[in-house]
Amino acid sequence: MKKLFLVALLALIGLQVSAQNREAVANASEKISVSKGLFMLGDNMNWANPEFDDSSWKEFSITKYWNEQGLPYHHDSYAWYRIHVNIPKSLLESASQQNVVIFNIPKADDVDECYLNGKLIGSTGLMPTDTAGYLGAYEKERYYAVDAKKGGIRWDEDNVIAVRIYNRDNSGGLYDNPLNIYCPNAADGLSMRLTDTNVGKYHYDIEINNKYATSVSGKLEVAITDRETGDVVKSINKKITIKRNKPTVVSVPYSMDKMYQLTATYTDAKTGKVISESKQLKYALTPPAPAAPRFNGTPVFGVTPGHPIIYRFPVSGERPMKFACDDLPEGLQLTVNDGVLSGKIAEAGDLTFTVTAENAKGKASQKFTLKVGKNMRGLTPPMGWNSWNCWGLSVSQEKVIASAQALIDKGLADHGYNYINIDDGWEAAERTPDGKLYANEKFPSMKGMIDWLHERGLKFGIYSTPGARTCGGYLGSLGYEKEDAEVYNEWGVDYLKYDWCSYEGERHKNNDWGFASCIRPYLLMQKYLRQQPRDIFYSLGPLGGTQVYLWGLYCDGDSWRTAPDIEDTWASIRDVGFRLQVGLSKYSSVGHWNDPDMLVVGKVGWGRGELRESRLTPDEQYSHITLWTILASNMLIGCDIAQMDDFTLNLLCNNEVNAINQDMLGKQADRVLQDGDIEVWSRPLADGSIAVGIFNLGDKDQKVDMKALIPAKEPAKVIRDVWRQKDLSADELNCNIPLHGCRYLKVSF
Repeated sequence: MKKLFLVALLALIGLQVSAQNREAVANASEKISVSKGLFMLGDNMNWANPEFDDSSWKEFSITKYWNEQGLPYHHDSYAWYRIHVNIPKSLLESASQQNVVIFNIPKADDVDECYLNGKLIGSTGLMPTDTAGYLGAYEKERYYAVDAKKGGIRWDEDNVIAVRIYNRDNSGGLYDNPLNIYCPNAADGLSMRLTDTNVGKYHYDIEINNKYATSVSGKLEVAITDRETGDVVKSINKKITIKRNKPTVVSVPYSMDKMYQLTATYTDAKTGKVISESKQLKYALTPPAPAAPRFNGTPVFGVTPGHPIIYRFPVSGERPMKFACDDLPEGLQLTVNDGVLSGKIAEAGDLTFTVTAENAKGKASQKFTLKVGKNMRGLTPPMGWNSWNCWGLSVSQEKVIASAQALIDKGLADHGYNYINIDDGWEAAERTPDGKLYANEKFPSMKGMIDWLHERGLKFGIYSTPGARTCGGYLGSLGYEKEDAEVYNEWGVDYLKYDWCSYEGERHKNNDWGFASCIRPYLLMQKYLRQQPRDIFYSLGPLGGTQVYLWGLYCDGDSWRTAPDIEDTWASIRDVGFRLQVGLSKYSSVGHWNDPDMLVVGKVGWGRGELRESRLTPDEQYSHITLWTILASNMLIGCDIAQMDDFTLNLLCNNEVNAINQDMLGKQADRVLQDGDIEVWSRPLADGSIAVGIFNLGDKDQKVDMKALIPAKEPAKVIRDVWRQKDLSADELNCNIPLHGCRYLKVSF
């Protein structure tokens, strides 16, 4: 739950600092550099005032953490720096533009607000008091642009740069580079952004912005290259002029039929400055689903005797479609138009029947088994959606219903995605006098919403914690486990994500650090969940330093987190997905799944403003889904489904890929080979075949012989590419795997 500026590499010119180290004056007009300032722990907004008397403050280096200068570590703390500097007007004279001055302050651990003579000129990260909550940004470089005429600079006088710092933990304060003040060249105000646009025909918008008043002109060159052959399939060359705050936009259409790379390069006519950006273009590997009905789910579902059944048959194909069953067991109902199975079965046993789906293009049938018995929850890993990675704490009933409707309308429900889970942020501010915790104003009718979902064959998940407060600061279940479980049953909840969060404070309070202190709160909620007359999938959240997979089974957990929170970066996928999943297959079994966290494809944002495209490249997204499915992981979409594009749908709706995730044998993959940057993961499947994922974790493309990497003692009869859904010939087994890319095989013997 944790982005900000282009990093310019600048040559710094050190200058003499006065004996009092309260101001610095440049020996040359191009740049001022200051490495010391005045420091005070605490937080007082009056300290931004240039007239404030700071004569009692201590002198500190601004290039070293405060704990490197004699201060102890200060956790969850604020501090201020005040840097005095004379800024000569001669700084403007040699610049090619005289409208903007850059204040490049040091890096800040963790969050900063920067004031110039009392006026806020920039901030990086989010303070704990911000609406979206704390967001650290200690590694980000800070470049704050100030209007040379109206920005509050006191030319040829003393200026006060006041920097407010918040530090969450460990080292804190300003560090790394000195404060640098300079006038950039006109061309330095240029920036380029490539935006993938999927409204109508797929195209990239190449947007070049100029933040300075001086117009600049130059040449834009665009090339689209076939990544597999190296051929340039399209090129554009044109002269352009970029005016201040009037971006020049060039749209370049493309097709998702192949793997392409787009490179855009602007060369400034006057200075020769070059800015360039390159992006992988999205590509679709999954063939279109047939128009005729096709069943896409594992033909089995489990339920406890006497508990309500909610199951939507995942069938793709043109609508309208009709569902029928001639041998439907007594006690069950099947809706004709949606294929929603409901009802109750009182006695344990396996009930097998055949369901038929028919539309104008054809007809399909599936022999289906309903397993009625104890501990029949989660016979395959859950597939669905969770609100956190897109909406964070801003989740609402309106957003949940929109996501659920999009899940149906876009065909995701036809491929097995059926859970609609809300994360943190639904809880009321207070409990009722009898200890019940209901929803806040963002969810005016929780039960009505859940009933609406159930009518459509979708299941509902909710979030809480064994602690007094959730990770987002809302009320948790501590001391009210029974009451909360009863409310979940009252509403019709089907899934509980039980996150650790503030319960760590209970361990501190009791000085209790054994595994038992982790297990007890989860066993307590398990006790009350299992007393409810409905099946509630129990998902155990991650703990700070403990491995939930070692004991999650003994808490009757249906899944448990095996890694920290995921982010939409390759570094996170490599750590969470590859490094931390090695050796964990022995802890996973049918009904008890390892969960490396939610998916980070599509548009995400964690509730921090406008949603944005996942930062993973298309190749990385294919590796992400390949690894999660071969690991038999929970498949919970984290993006806004209503804004999901065709690429992401293609990625998530491959029936052969999903079938590996949902395979009834329920065996998680192991890493069976690590050869340099190439890793091979494999798992056995119920039909006697094996699934094999071959991944390139390195930073350059790799040629591989896939046949030599298949972990088998006998010759393969069929080697199938499950993404492309085609059997491979011998000539196709020697291939190139792009950096951070993969190949996904099903091998039959």
